[in-house]
Amino acid sequence: MKYKDYYEILGVSRDADTASIKSAYRKLARKYHPDVNKTKEAEEKFKDINEAYEVLSDKNKRQRYDSLGSNWQGGAEYTPPPGFENFSFNFNNGGAQSFDFGGNGFSDFFSSLFGDMMGNINAGQAAGANFGGFDFGGGRRTTSGRTSRTKAAEPSENLDITKNLNVTARELFEGKPISVTFTEMERCRECSGGGYCSHCGGTGIISKPKNVKVKLPKGIEEGKKVRLKGEGKTDAYGRKGDLYLIVHFKDSEYTFDKDSITKEVEITPPEAVLGVSKNIQTLHGNISIKIPAGVSSGQSLRLKGLGLPLSSGYGDLNAKIKIVIPKNQSKEIIDLYKKIQSLS
Repeated sequence: MKYKDYYEILGVSRDADTASIKSAYRKLARKYHPDVNKTKEAEEKFKDINEAYEVLSDKNKRQRYDSLGSNWQGGAEYTPPPGFENFSFNFNNGGAQSFDFGGNGFSDFFSSLFGDMMGNINAGQAAGANFGGFDFGGGRRTTSGRTSRTKAAEPSENLDITKNLNVTARELFEGKPISVTFTEMERCRECSGGGYCSHCGGTGIISKPKNVKVKLPKGIEEGKKVRLKGEGKTDAYGRKGDLYLIVHFKDSEYTFDKDSITKEVEITPPEAVLGVSKNIQTLHGNISIKIPAGVSSGQSLRLKGLGLPLSSGYGDLNAKIKIVIPKNQSKEIIDLYKKIQSLS
């Protein structure tokens, strides 16, 4: 799901006080209220504004939200901590506990963080609630009016994690294990949030950095998934999910095209006209290439076997010509260009 920056939605800083948050909310609510603004965009915006205010105006919700850290960006992929996936607690008129999965009118992101705080119940009630048939307070299950120990409880949440992995051409070429660091979030097992807790500070979430190493196979393609078994989330029963890394090629020097890579080689206009020998740096080391006379910007020279390792052998490197004009040309050079232009 996508991370929502509630501070950005309301247009306030992360250290904004209650009065500033309330003022920003009122201003935006008047602007995007459905009775005033009839556009579809305004309707969605109004929902986001109300959701943001619901969180930032509530001390406990804001504290939990802030515990995620300030390094997230709006729209970035977000993986909720175990046990917070789209559930909310409600109470019916008879006092019995009921559960609404994703039906609270808020976004999935909101529900994943604050589902246990919905329905105006306190932390003590949440801690003893029977979620999915299991009482997390006592570890017992009630069936047909009698209580019995659970033998093999089913996982109550998806324990797998999916992350993007950006890799460079150099990392693919060297083939060494790549270090991946991310923040792992899990539900606090000592409390349910909303009060003092020495483990989570009352947020209900424990965040901790995690580092794993992955060795990518030769010839791996853009968008492929790599599975790291047992490196996902852990539930209350000690079961572990898997970590899935989606491979993305990101490099400032090379672009990728199936089995070949491309890098730009800059030359001057005279070198383009007359031809030139050029030393370039490749993944395999420095080499000298001969650029023929009359070459045009955008043309490529294929250098066979100087690309990335494949399952067998190496791919190709394409040297893409880019004609650049040096800055601060002298008067003499400019006069020569004028003469050339007159002869053309």
